[in-house]
Parts: sequence; C-alpha cells; structure tokens
Amino acid sequence: MMKKMFLMALMAVATLNANAQFEKHTNYVNMSLSGFNIAYHGDDRDFTLGIDATGGTFVADNWLVLGRLGWQHQASNSHVQLNAGVRYYFKRNGVFTGCGLQWERVMDGVNYAQLTPEVGYCFYVNHFISLEPSVYAHLGLNDFNCGSAIGLRLGVGFYF
Repeated sequence: MMKKMFLMALMAVATLNANAQFEKHTNYVNMSLSGFNIAYHGDDRDFTLGIDATGGTFVADNWLVLGRLGWQHQASNSHVQLNAGVRYYFKRNGVFTGCGLQWERVMDGVNYAQLTPEVGYCFYVNHFISLEPSVYAHLGLNDFNCGSAIGLRLGVGFYF
C-alpha cells in the first residue's frame, strides 16, 4: 500500500514538470517569503523573515530577465532591497539558477551593493502556477562581512 502511494506521488511530481513555461515572451510574477531563520548578516544571526515581489520576462527560451523588490526584518533592523538579474531554467527538470546585482538599504543608515546568486526548483501546480523553493546568497561587494547573507526563499510563481 505504501509503495503504491509513493509511486503515485512520484508520478504526479514528474507530470507537473511537463508543463514548463520557459518560452520567449512569457511573463513572470512571483511573491515569496525569505530568510526563515537560516539567513544571517555578518556576525548577526538573529531571526530573519522577509517578503519579495519579483517580475520579469523571458527574453529568449529559458532566459528570464527579472527585477525584485524586497523587505526583510531582522532583530531591530529592516532591510529594503532592489535587485536586477537574470535566471536560466533547465527545461528538462525545472531547476533554475540565476544571478543579479542588488542594492540594500538597512534602516540604521547603511547601504550595501551585493552580488546575488540563487539556485532553485519549480514544482508546477498547473500550466501557469509553480511553487518555487530556492537558496540564495547576498554577497556584499562593499562590506563582505556585514553586507553578506545566505537564506531560503519560498515563492509562488505565475507564468503568463
């Protein structure tokens, strides 16, 4: 009985990925939560939770150009982030990888320039909606120790 349920679940996940929407001129919007207490900034490892809004368009098959606006709260500080970047989607399996440049403003008056690599996966709910967990890094270019962070992002993507 357990083997049958596991096999059915595996087949369902395999068929969800067949609906990928990575063609040129497809638009993309995503809302996500980030941080989840695994993110850290420099020596500060307090609880972090954020929300991000992302939008973009596929300029070629599998290549997404995107922009992201984010807000994170950590301990007594809030962080506002503005990001521009690209993603590449591996069509066969739903894995994506990307990188961008980000400006981050910490509410205590500090600004950071950051390089933002990311790797994630698309679990397709239907032809237009996906659940997208990813791991990201914000690598500080002007202050690596205090301006860097690592975290987890859980989002819902819409392809249209």
